[in-house]
Amino acid sequence: MDALKTHIRHVPDFPKPGILFYDVTTLLKDAQGFRLAIDSLSQPYAGSGVSLVVGIESRGFILGSAVADRIGAGFVPVRKLGKLPAQTIRASYDLEYGSDSLEMHRDAIEPGQKVLIVDDLLATGGTARATVNLVRQLGGDVVGLAFLIELVELHGRQKLEGENVQVVLQY
Repeated sequence: MDALKTHIRHVPDFPKPGILFYDVTTLLKDAQGFRLAIDSLSQPYAGSGVSLVVGIESRGFILGSAVADRIGAGFVPVRKLGKLPAQTIRASYDLEYGSDSLEMHRDAIEPGQKVLIVDDLLATGGTARATVNLVRQLGGDVVGLAFLIELVELHGRQKLEGENVQVVLQY
């Protein structure tokens, strides 16, 4: 997996001073790297019966939709406020550099559906926890959470205690 790390650009002081941003766009443009990343995210869930992949805005859309295709599941976006056209449910969360809210369509998940949540980065865990809460509010069964990158020193797994968390790369 070190080969994947060589394709991830580190951008200091983005989006604000003191934050080191892990830019996966440089990985996404490399065909072999992108394929390996999607294979790595998908493999633990092949044949698991997941019927929906939930991708978190915005890089989670890219990774999650590819994972959904790979494992034969549908895709549901979780978006920032005001971006979805129909009735939504909402959850707020804290980031390492502020706070925000997420929304999901009220009819996106049927009770009992097996759901995999995918995003590019597990940092403090707030975004992921809010997404788990949205899925469960609609009656979905969260089978797991898959992240390309985990920033271990930010302890995001603590907010996801009891969840099946898979990561490809750790920093």
